[in-house]
Amino acid sequence: MVPLCVRRFTETFLTERDKPSKWSGIPQLLLKLYATSHLHSDFVECQNILKEISPLLSMEAMAFVTEERKLTQETTYPNTYIFDLFGGVDLLVEILMRPTVSLRGQKLKISDEMSKDCLSILYNTCVCTEGVTKRLAEKNDFVIFLFTLMTSKKTFLQTATLIEDILGVKKEMIRLDEVPNLSSLVSNFDQQQLANFCRILAVTISEMDTGNDDKHTLLAKNAQQKKSLSLGPSAAEINQAALLSIPGFVERLCKLATRKVSESTGTASFLQELEEWYTWLDNALVLDALMRVANEESEHSQGASEENGLPHTSARTQLPQSMKIMHEIMYKLEVLYVLCVLLMGRQRNQVHRMIAEFKLIPGLNNLFDKLIWRKHSASALVLHGHNQNCDCSPDITLKIQFLRLLQSFSDHHENKYLLLNNQELNELSAISLKANIPEVEAVLNTDRSLVCDGKRGLLTRLLQVMKKEPAESSFRFWQARAVESFLRGTTSYADQMFLLKRGLLEHILYCIVDSECKSRDVLQSYFDLLGELMKFNVDAFKRFNKYINTDAKFQVFLKQINSSLVDSNMLVRCVTLSLDRFENQVDVKVAEVLSECRLLAYISQVPTQMSFLFRLINIIHVQTLTQENVSCLNTSLVILMLARRKERLPLYLRLLQRMEHNKKYPGFLLNNFHNLLRFWQQHYLHKDKDSTCLENSSCISFSYWKETVSILLNPDRQSPSALVSYMEEPYMDIDRDFTEE
Repeated sequence: MVPLCVRRFTETFLTERDKPSKWSGIPQLLLKLYATSHLHSDFVECQNILKEISPLLSMEAMAFVTEERKLTQETTYPNTYIFDLFGGVDLLVEILMRPTVSLRGQKLKISDEMSKDCLSILYNTCVCTEGVTKRLAEKNDFVIFLFTLMTSKKTFLQTATLIEDILGVKKEMIRLDEVPNLSSLVSNFDQQQLANFCRILAVTISEMDTGNDDKHTLLAKNAQQKKSLSLGPSAAEINQAALLSIPGFVERLCKLATRKVSESTGTASFLQELEEWYTWLDNALVLDALMRVANEESEHSQGASEENGLPHTSARTQLPQSMKIMHEIMYKLEVLYVLCVLLMGRQRNQVHRMIAEFKLIPGLNNLFDKLIWRKHSASALVLHGHNQNCDCSPDITLKIQFLRLLQSFSDHHENKYLLLNNQELNELSAISLKANIPEVEAVLNTDRSLVCDGKRGLLTRLLQVMKKEPAESSFRFWQARAVESFLRGTTSYADQMFLLKRGLLEHILYCIVDSECKSRDVLQSYFDLLGELMKFNVDAFKRFNKYINTDAKFQVFLKQINSSLVDSNMLVRCVTLSLDRFENQVDVKVAEVLSECRLLAYISQVPTQMSFLFRLINIIHVQTLTQENVSCLNTSLVILMLARRKERLPLYLRLLQRMEHNKKYPGFLLNNFHNLLRFWQQHYLHKDKDSTCLENSSCISFSYWKETVSILLNPDRQSPSALVSYMEEPYMDIDRDFTEE
């Protein structure tokens, strides 16, 4: 819809057509608004007209977000439609931006109250009328201008709400470095404003088409990376850098994330904010739910006071604890998300250093029981139409965001030891001393003044709730990912033993075998965690054998592994690598495990390895490779690298050829593997790729990875270790171009 200009119509025409057309007098009001909002106006009459228009639109917006809208899908919103049809949206944008236009050297000033009315009307029109938000998003100068309106507390909430909606549909990400005086703007926010501002930041610092999504193919991601290299940093990266350049920004986020409920906003300012939360959360019923909780707790408190003969305090002056908690949860959600994104960005090391310095981890540890993993009360707030266990509820979302932050914080970074307390760090040292192995350097370098305090560190608290989690819980996946990230990197015997002593291996096996977990995501995270926990660790294999002590249990375990190799291949890789290391060790304890462990005996059989190898190659193709399933390719390479070490690579290739013929797949498997290896070279040998992950996970030098791939891709058909030597010429198809199909 192209808006009309109300100036094209006479007042007489608009008055005559108003009643039969059911325009509610909106075009006439817009005509008056245009006449009274010129540059020489004092805007008093203009504001009075806005006060008349506002309720006509706000009632429709309120109806839009209530349950009745869902029941009557045919409902229309004529007032907001008419307002936009006759140019109301464009007129309000013009009025708001007029202060930026100089008049004879003097800038005009619109009152905060008038700006607030304009913003509310614009927001309500965006809510009810399709296409308005997108049109506003195309006005880049207007979007940038909106940020300047956040300097006033009176207009902050309406401005932030409108900006968030606009940025949500904007095709191109806004650049924060174009916002005038960004550093001053953010620095002058109080803590409450900064927490709300994080909702906007969440849109501006996250990649719009996130290449980190496991579902994106590596072909597409590589193409995007090549394009990005020629274009320079993305808008999200520029925005992250802009925020990190603001003095004290990360420190204030850490304080917000770790402040206790008792330290949060006072009752009066919170209740004032609640009155406008219906727009902020895009759901009027959130406010109703909050007030319902307040009334319930107020009635309970009043009843108790009357029984004791004590006076009671009004609910508007004594804020119920559950509302304080929910208020804080809603804030922490956004703050933790921003910190998590910054932790995964280009300035990761800088952010890591600041987060450690400002004691985010000890602060979260102190909030763990009372806020982050608190028990639900009978009147705990949930959004309308949801329940306490719904992934959309604030409590659930906070827990997941907290676990994602822990995962990002621990992943391949020595600061992960800040998740422990002093006593637990001493325990790691004692484990190394007892095993007669050097202490981990990162443990020795950990600043003890920055670690968790109290009886338990954050990692130990996480393990405790993880073991109590119900089988159907949505948290199991994120909990396993967070703990696994602590183990990632160079394998640490002390780290493994720390977790083994706390019963983690038995818990994982119980979930995989005894509860017969069906969730593929949870199974994958448990298999990955189990692999990191057991890799090269004789004690872990002994514990495994003690738990999986019957053939029936072992068969259930194998069934889970074989049900999806995409999910379990990392465990297969870790067991295969461990077997190879154990076989080369002369130790009584190792020999005992090799002779007794069902899992090691199973993996040691060549037919088992060949079965895994065949299926790993068969379930992936260059066009379907993602960050999630590329591990299948690397696991198949590990099997062949270990065979090469034992001079058995030709044997394994010959067996693959035989299996290919037996399965009636002449040429298919080996051609596919050849293409996968060619892609592997393009992907991993690129200068911006970090090969240390492959080295750390396998303890095989990257040069050996490269050599093995080169040997397999050798075009000489006389080479016994080249794939082409086992392909029949009629079925060869090894020069395919890698393009998205």
